[in-house]
Order: sequence, then C-alpha cells, then structure tokens
Amino acid sequence: MTELELILTGQTNQHIHWLSDKVGIHHEMVSAYKSMQAAAKSENIELKIASGFRDFSRQLAIWNNKFAEKAVVKDQQDNSVDLSVLSDAEKIHAIMLFSALPGASRHHWGCDIDVYAPNLLAAEQTLQLEPWEYQASGPLYPLTLWLTDNANKFGFYFPYDEFRGGVAAEPWHLSYQPIAMPYQKQHSEALLVRAIENSNIQGKIQLLQLLPELYQRYVSNVASYQA
Repeated sequence: MTELELILTGQTNQHIHWLSDKVGIHHEMVSAYKSMQAAAKSENIELKIASGFRDFSRQLAIWNNKFAEKAVVKDQQDNSVDLSVLSDAEKIHAIMLFSALPGASRHHWGCDIDVYAPNLLAAEQTLQLEPWEYQASGPLYPLTLWLTDNANKFGFYFPYDEFRGGVAAEPWHLSYQPIAMPYQKQHSEALLVRAIENSNIQGKIQLLQLLPELYQRYVSNVASYQA
C-alpha cells in the first residue's frame, strides 16, 4: 500500500501529532483545533478530545469484541442489543450504527475527533459519549450549541449531524474539512476490501459479501461541509 492508503486505512501514524500519550490528531490540524479550543475557553467551555486518532488494530479490537458479544452494542434509543438472537448480517448492521469497520473509520485519518467539555459534567459524572448527553436535557448541551454556532469558523463540521439510514447521529464527532474531504474522496470500497481481506476480523465472509451495501450506507453516507 502507498503511504496515503496506509493513512486512509489506519495502518500508520506518521501523520499524527500527539497531544498526550493517548490523544493524537493530524499534524496539519493542530493549529485549527487549538484556536477552536481557545475560543471555546473564552466562553467558559473546556473543549477536550475524548477520542482522536485510532489505528486499524484498535478499531479491529473494538469490532471483534462487539461481534463476539464481549462488549455492549446500543441502538438509537440507548438500549442494549441482544446480539445472540441476530444473524451475522443483522449483527453487522447493529454494530455499524455506532462503530465503524476497521479500515473505514474516519478516526484513522487523524482529522476526526470526538469532543466533550469536562467542566460541564458534574463531579460524579463520567462521560458515556451517548447522544442524550449532548441533547437539550443533557449536561453537554451548551457544548452542542457552541459547536453548532462556531465549529465551522475553524473548518470543522459534523459528518454525522443526523441519522441518514446508516450511522446514528453523533453530536460529539467533528471532522476537519481541509483534510477530511480530500481523504473521503480518496478512500474507496476496493481499498477497504483489501484491508478486511488481510485482517482477522470477525464475520469476514459476511462482511465481504455485504460490503457494497455497507460502504454506501455507512461509509460514504455522511454530511457535507457547509461553510
């Protein structure tokens, strides 16, 4: 694979600037992120990253744990899904509502981040990264309002701004347009097939059979940047 293909499928971290031991972002978006963070702080919102760069192996572990029923899978109503009664195809769709296939996660690119504001959470609250936290009755709703009004000033947008029949709405997920849009155009179904074929992913046979549908429904079915 080329260097770009390795970036697109999460198989290198050469494009990543590490903000801490666990949080990394694309080196070309550091300035924009820090500017947005400073602007939020001036309005008493402590913007932080819950999840930034995630490589292929980490995404693979998340997928395999869910497919093997070792991790909880939620539906849009925040209910746990009983995977034991589902076919492999049904399990795949249930998982992909909130979790990307390894090789297709936008977190591989380093320009996509899950954000929150710890100063908006009560002392005893732990971030769940679930929709209710960011909705009108949730503790992070002020962050939602601020990002809606300000994120695009710094080049960021919500790729999962609403449910389009694929990935559930993710009000915490931001993409940095100058990097994300070119990467999205350069990613392909064929590239994902190669990544999956060379992995030990759970449900591989069914995934490869369904991949044309899955790619259209969950990978390319996202919002466009609105300046």
